[in-house]
Amino acid sequence: MRTIIFFGDSLTAGHGLPAAASFPTLLQQRLDEQQLSYKAYNYGVSGETSAGGRQRLAAVLARHSVDVFVLALGANDGIRGIPVRETTQNLQFIIDAVRRQYPQAQIVLAGLEFPFDLGPLGGHRLAHYATEFKALFRTLAEKNSLPFVPFLLQGVLGHRELNLADGVHPNAAGQKILAENVWQVLGPLLQVHAS
Repeated sequence: MRTIIFFGDSLTAGHGLPAAASFPTLLQQRLDEQQLSYKAYNYGVSGETSAGGRQRLAAVLARHSVDVFVLALGANDGIRGIPVRETTQNLQFIIDAVRRQYPQAQIVLAGLEFPFDLGPLGGHRLAHYATEFKALFRTLAEKNSLPFVPFLLQGVLGHRELNLADGVHPNAAGQKILAENVWQVLGPLLQVHAS
């Protein structure tokens, strides 16, 4: 049985929902249906920044042998207005650490766009930050030759009916779309490895 680690924040954890509704669990159901022998582990932690992920990574890598590592961090960096350079360095550290410990592991990077209202940053700075923030994920994916989910929240962000009352976290229907967004990239990858 091969191992997939989903390493992220509240979007991965399925904040405010039963564990069964989170997109990693939904993807496990799809793996089972397609008889792909992978076990998905959900290491999504609500509120996690890229720096927090960097700190807890070693414990996760020590716990499992990793075949596929889906990296979906950065949303909380964006909400807090953490400098893009810092987020980039933390994500690169995580990618390097996974590669060092599990050179055969396939790493998939999930991208994010910056939709949040930072208020105090003001319009112009916010627009500049949003552009830089969105670009950092594709740049990292290209630099490291990683399969890339362009926008984890594609089709969910801004759709009130697909989010919890806070307007930020996907509801159960929204998580299904996240699962589909990730599967578009992850599915073909796993089928290639399975054959």
